Amino acid sequence: MLVCSCNYITDKDIRDVITEMLDEDCWQLIVPAKVYHAMAKRGRCCGCFPTVVELIISTTEEYHARRDSTETEVIDFMARLKLFHEEQRRADLERRHKSHRAA
Repeated sequence: MLVCSCNYITDKDIRDVITEMLDEDCWQLIVPAKVYHAMAKRGRCCGCFPTVVELIISTTEEYHARRDSTETEVIDFMARLKLFHEEQRRADLERRHKSHRAA
């Protein structure tokens, strides 16, 4: 599935990069900018970032399920990641409202 039409990046490309990053350090916090940087790309319109965050969450869950991480480690990490995602989502929604525009 095509995730980023600006850079022509597929979900497989993103999942592969995330898996490589997790192989290096399985408890690092991965964000869309870090994924794009690893691919030597940059977010242009950044409309794909919410989808990239969802791919990060699902790929990380699958990775740790295969790795047999303890459930406590996974739950703590995923809770922190989902909180980060919610905060970013709220910030994204605030930027899109016309009433919040400066000009």
